[in-house]
Amino acid sequence: MVLSDRSQTATRLLRSSASHSYDPEVEIDWDAPLLPDAFFAPEHRSSLYGTPLWDGLTPEQRRTLTKHEVASIASLGVWFETILMQLLLREYYRQDPTAPHAQYALTEVADECRHSVMFGRMIEKLGCPVYRVGAFDNGLGKWIAATATGPRMYAAILIAEEILDSLQREAAADESLQPLVRMVSRIHVIEEARHVRYAREELARQVRAAGRSRLAHDRIIIARAAYLTGRRLISPEVYRSVGIDPRVGARAARENPYFRETMRWAGEKVVAFLKDLDLIGGPGMALWRRSGLL
Repeated sequence: MVLSDRSQTATRLLRSSASHSYDPEVEIDWDAPLLPDAFFAPEHRSSLYGTPLWDGLTPEQRRTLTKHEVASIASLGVWFETILMQLLLREYYRQDPTAPHAQYALTEVADECRHSVMFGRMIEKLGCPVYRVGAFDNGLGKWIAATATGPRMYAAILIAEEILDSLQREAAADESLQPLVRMVSRIHVIEEARHVRYAREELARQVRAAGRSRLAHDRIIIARAAYLTGRRLISPEVYRSVGIDPRVGARAARENPYFRETMRWAGEKVVAFLKDLDLIGGPGMALWRRSGLL
């Protein structure tokens, strides 16, 4: 990867933010009714697509399942973005506020504030619950938000951002889906492209500066973030919406070759990038394999 000067990259991203930022309150018609017969995600991306459980669902139940899966992804997105905002603010606190790099970090916080509000409003509009992570992962998230620095900070950010980006790029281009989901996806994809560029370049710098022992420890934390993202992107609780026991649905999803391929497809870019930086390996490989992203 050819690294640009930190300030030059930040300056370009600040200009892009000024030209291509969106206010979901204005850009999205929140009062428009949902279409009665449109799916909320492509059918082939549903976690149960192609399984006997999917075959046993009515068309209405299949649409309902995709609605709750979108709500689950948005819920995890809000959780990760809340952690990211705390990380960026901690980084900003130590930087020169006149530097473009510091100013872009604060600009990204503003973007993520709007995204979290947008995801929250979409979940409410869909009539779905907020699908939260479990107590252990919630505690881990608080610890990461309070302590994470360096490679593990930016790698964890990228795993979540790039997986969502792959899914939302496809959704934004699919004219058969609910217009609300398409518009939310479009806004997020456009603005997250800047965040991914910022995080990728910063991660590469951090890896070059880190020592061998530091990277060995960070690989384990990064692997845990990958495991969480892969296993909790679709909460087991979504299956209750169509009368399926969460344990039965989660097991079927894990064993579903179509969904396993979706997860590998969604994670292939970030996995390749992290491999190039030698951030995948060691004791954390077991977690990576269980994540479904490899």
